[in-house]
Amino acid sequence: MLYPVIMAGGNGSRLWPLSRQLNPKQFLALAGGTSTLLQSTLQRLQGLELAAPRLICNEQHRFLAAEQLRNIHIENASILLEPFGRNTAPAIALAALNVIEEDPSGLLLVLAADHVIENVAAFHAAIARAESLAADGRLVTFGIVPTHAETGYGYIERGEELGANGFQVQRFVEKPDAGTAEAYLATGRYVWNSGMFMFRAARYLEELELLQPEILACCRRALDEGQRDLDFIRIGAAAFADCPDDSIDYAVMERTSAAAMVPLDAGWSDIGSWSALWDISPKDDLGNALHGDVLTQSTQNCYVHSDSRLVATLGVSDLVIVETKDAVLVANKGSAQELKKIIDQIKADGRHEHLNHREVYRPWGVYDSIDNGERYQVKRITVKPGAKLSLQMHHHRAEHWIVVSGAAQVTIGDKTTLVTENQSTYIPIGQVHCLENPGKIPLELIEVQSGSYLGEDDIVRFEDIYGRA
Repeated sequence: MLYPVIMAGGNGSRLWPLSRQLNPKQFLALAGGTSTLLQSTLQRLQGLELAAPRLICNEQHRFLAAEQLRNIHIENASILLEPFGRNTAPAIALAALNVIEEDPSGLLLVLAADHVIENVAAFHAAIARAESLAADGRLVTFGIVPTHAETGYGYIERGEELGANGFQVQRFVEKPDAGTAEAYLATGRYVWNSGMFMFRAARYLEELELLQPEILACCRRALDEGQRDLDFIRIGAAAFADCPDDSIDYAVMERTSAAAMVPLDAGWSDIGSWSALWDISPKDDLGNALHGDVLTQSTQNCYVHSDSRLVATLGVSDLVIVETKDAVLVANKGSAQELKKIIDQIKADGRHEHLNHREVYRPWGVYDSIDNGERYQVKRITVKPGAKLSLQMHHHRAEHWIVVSGAAQVTIGDKTTLVTENQSTYIPIGQVHCLENPGKIPLELIEVQSGSYLGEDDIVRFEDIYGRA
């Protein structure tokens, strides 16, 4: 049986300000339509005979991932939560160990959650070829047939043919300079390294034990020390902290004698930069990719994205312009790869725009920080029907809630009341309280916080149905 393993642990900082640390690109709808990249990754597997998927993501993204799977009616996935990132070799080892418990002969199809593949039929055909090689004990990687001399990807040189299904891997090579990339392209022997794989779970673990036994030992301990929590499998943090940080390429694929490559020509992109997103986006007659409320005059070859207001451009070309509620990026398309410098500056200045958007999703709904000052903050809060915030208290802030629509069941101390539209309630500093939506429609309210400290870490939880500490 074939088990999809979806790697969804990245931060996607190269697509800031849309992608943030707590809401990275794999959870965003960037490739057109309403499906996120994660959802599209799973949807393009429809039509294949597959077992329930394994999703590997960061603990911080657990509710976001679970909600997106539920929205596309995937109810049986196993979601493995990494307490922190340790790169792809350990992550895949965790999935392999999990699958072997269910199926000792299971095949893993390892995919990134943030790739775009336009030709699904060609993708399925490549999977079928890879399955034949993997069944024979090969560790298969998918090599993207290059369309140009790209310097942003690693390359794979193909070796001898393995029948009609693929090739032996001659060698992996690092990201080349422009001249070397041109030379690779001219030979016809090189493909881009996609970071997608297929192999038997047991075969991967066998090679890992031979080549990087410490990774395997740490992952086994981390799973043994882990625990199930709602829809999630929490990985033991203490054991996982000791695990070496290594990619599957360095740990296994570049060192094994069993590596094989199946070529894939299917309109692939890893959307690794704003210019890459412009490449795959529909464009107007002047080469502009436009999203949201955008007006252009004398504008060409630009990517312009508006989240919340009108963006107008005049007399510009080759720019990336991205507007969100709390940040605006204006960059030359050729410089967009240097976004890390902006992220580093934001962090150094003690700012938070790299972490999350103004709108923040929680398992019970969403809040939007619409205004703030030195000793106050105003939020618009939406609570899903039947959802409930934790029983909690704050040391430094008081809160005033005004219900805009729906009904709120409010517990303050030992008293519970129903607060309806145009009514309000007040929670003093230090008072234990809880908010619940008992109705059938979303509850919307305005929260006004006041106090000496308004950070999200000033929350002491006593009870929480979502298992948060």
